[in-house]
Amino acid sequence: MTTAGDIMHRGAQWIPGHETLDRAAQLMSRLNVGALPISDENERLCGILTDRDIVVGCVAKGHDPAKITAAEMAQGTPRWIAADADVGDVLEEMKGHQIRRLPVIENKRLVGMISEADLAHHLTDEQIAGWAESVYARS
Repeated sequence: MTTAGDIMHRGAQWIPGHETLDRAAQLMSRLNVGALPISDENERLCGILTDRDIVVGCVAKGHDPAKITAAEMAQGTPRWIAADADVGDVLEEMKGHQIRRLPVIENKRLVGMISEADLAHHLTDEQIAGWAESVYARS
């Protein structure tokens, strides 16, 4: 059985909710990623921040990214998957919520992220096609 832990990108890092968006952008640049899980003061997942969130939700609206925190940008209920979950469960979680990135949690700690690139490297063309159709379908 292929698990979330088998296909995830290891070494994912949190951005604490109190950090500002300019700091988040710097961390994204340094890590060469487009999204960061947001943690609360107890290092529990409280959201995901994307580069698009920073640009569209902050900069394009004329706000100063040095004054807006990651927690202020967190919206909705964050989704995650256990490291030992079957890849089928990963796909269902991502398809069911139309998300492109999924934090992987083990023992209540972030251990990795699953992105589109991870799916492309580890899944069959048929699995990718089904996932893409669901995630990119217009509501």
